[in-house]
Amino acid sequence: MSAPVIKIENLCTRFDDFVVHQDLNLEVEAGEIVSLVGGSGSGKTTLLRQMLGLERPSSGSVRIFGDDVHKANERQLQQMRNRWGMLFQHGALFSSMSAFENVAQPLRELHTLPEDVVRDVALLKLHMVDISPKDSAKMPSELSGGMIKRVALARALALEPELLFLDEPTAGLDPNLSESFVELIASLRKEMPLTLMMVTHDLDTLFSLSTKIAVLADKHVIAMDTPENVVKLEHPFVQEFFLGARGLRAMQGMHASAVPVDSRGN
Repeated sequence: MSAPVIKIENLCTRFDDFVVHQDLNLEVEAGEIVSLVGGSGSGKTTLLRQMLGLERPSSGSVRIFGDDVHKANERQLQQMRNRWGMLFQHGALFSSMSAFENVAQPLRELHTLPEDVVRDVALLKLHMVDISPKDSAKMPSELSGGMIKRVALARALALEPELLFLDEPTAGLDPNLSESFVELIASLRKEMPLTLMMVTHDLDTLFSLSTKIAVLADKHVIAMDTPENVVKLEHPFVQEFFLGARGLRAMQGMHASAVPVDSRGN
């Protein structure tokens, strides 16, 4: 049996006397779409940054592809980063680069690909997210919010990652753009063998995409299960987050819509 794509064991995070995470454990298997949810101040973003190697926990381990992120040297960490993609909440495009140049940048950083291959791959990724060659020449300031998200997604997919991190992927989008972006991610996952780790508070996105939900509360992951099972958990955060009016509407939409996607993307 292959090792989990993400394995977090006994993780603790402290800032002076303030404890954010304590004895936190989490496993994500290949092909899963796991949504991490939690209340304000629960440490979702901190945990995501620890998975990316941008912050170090006080104790415990974070393994990605079987390797400890925080014990890796710079070369090993870069090799891991080449196997994952990251979509930041606001896109985080380089403002001085065109959409095309933003997507080409990670390909050029490999220093192994000829420029004509970089060009073809970048244009292909942009095409996959419905960005035309004409729009690929635009600067980020000339793009709509939805287009910025799609260009950022193309950049995250540039190196054919096995693992994709998504931080609030539909934040700032209106309902129609949010729905189309979720459909885009779902369709891309059918074309590519991706594992997704997503932080989101958007209930429609969560129920549309997730194969599992990880609930972060009381300083650790209190539940990691299918959406149908997680909403049955008798915990104050779960009851408030999932069983309020918005949560009930989102669950009704989930049951009324799509054919479910299993953990292999079928």
